[in-house]
Amino acid sequence: MNGAGFTKDLVVLTEGKNDQNAVRGILTQHRAVGIRHISADFHTHPERASGIWRHAHEFLRPFHRTHAHALVLMDREGGGALVEQQPRTDLEQEIEQHLSANGWGNRAAAVVIDPEIEIWVWSRVPEVESALGWTGRRPSLWEWATEQEYLRAGETKPHRPKEAMEAALSQVHKPRSSAIYRQLAETVDFTSCTDPAFLKLCQILTNWFTED
Repeated sequence: MNGAGFTKDLVVLTEGKNDQNAVRGILTQHRAVGIRHISADFHTHPERASGIWRHAHEFLRPFHRTHAHALVLMDREGGGALVEQQPRTDLEQEIEQHLSANGWGNRAAAVVIDPEIEIWVWSRVPEVESALGWTGRRPSLWEWATEQEYLRAGETKPHRPKEAMEAALSQVHKPRSSAIYRQLAETVDFTSCTDPAFLKLCQILTNWFTED
């Protein structure tokens, strides 16, 4: 039993295995995040992003007495027109308000990734080339992305990160797998990521589970 009679520290709801494995990998680096080791359960919503936006509070309602905190993670891209036309912060606030009203109070939070989880993949570190099968190749992954116009002048990451990642994997004949997301989350230095959604996730975890 955890404090206040909870059986687990955290329940995580994602739209798919890619997002889920990213969070799993991040939690294995709990010391790098600055948190203690925590116990967590993971679930995916059958209706993916649109289902999370509309029904995350219903899905997670049964867990509010057994889990100390709830984390909702979804991509803005692929959630349908009503999702994609809203700023990520508005979507997060709406989900969090529903969670709060359905038993969670201030114990739940939402992270909406703009545009999609693959934006976290594109950090300029050797681990990314390794995970995508580009180690030792010429041109480098970043040079190739620029040549193929996935990366435009002045951009630090591809404007269509999922398409860029899928094309890179196809180029080296490597199957796409959700394991790639966990591999990267377990190996990449978190200080290299400046994505607002990623920074919010780390801040949430730190607020809830700061290491003693």
